[in-house]
Amino acid sequence: MTATSEPLDVASSACCTPAPESSECCSLSQGVLSAQDAQRVAGVLKALADPMRLRLLSHMAAQGCDSVCSCNFTDELGISQPTVSHHMKKLVDAGLITREQRGKWAHYSVVPRAFAEVRTLLDLR
Repeated sequence: MTATSEPLDVASSACCTPAPESSECCSLSQGVLSAQDAQRVAGVLKALADPMRLRLLSHMAAQGCDSVCSCNFTDELGISQPTVSHHMKKLVDAGLITREQRGKWAHYSVVPRAFAEVRTLLDLR
């Protein structure tokens, strides 16, 4: 493999183009978080930071965020019932979804308010 003799033109590269000057400073729309709020939000973000949990949530959202039976996840996502239960418990504990027992099956629903809080927190202005 030979090295090219042409210099890299960084100025024309889109990733290196400086952002236009802004008269506004970028800040969190809700201001500085308290230690307690930061701890709570970190728990929510940690729950969301798992690929399987994101897949489970996207499956729920694809159903229109209606109540979804845990029995629907195993075949659809190709995972075992204990894996579903483990990940859904993490999402319930984070306050992102609710769980309702109906007979032998658990049914889960999205908590829209929880996602609105995350959206608000991450809204940089």
